[in-house]
Amino acid sequence: MSVVTVRNLPEETHRALKARAKLHHKSTEAEIRSILEDVVRPKNRIKLGTELAKFAQEFGGVDLDITRDQSPIEPASFE
Repeated sequence: MSVVTVRNLPEETHRALKARAKLHHKSTEAEIRSILEDVVRPKNRIKLGTELAKFAQEFGGVDLDITRDQSPIEPASFE
């Protein structure tokens, strides 16, 4: 997990975050994580894979007949 430090946060904003966290029965840190997650990854965002699958289904889907090449892999030479 990454760690983010927010410098120069106004005291009023910090107090508001603490009050909001208390309202939601969370720690201030958990509330900040929740806010960030909701803003940068909203629940109603378009998920590309899901949209592509839906698009393919409209045309009856896609059948791929793929056979994996079973031949041994030659190691790379760096000389």
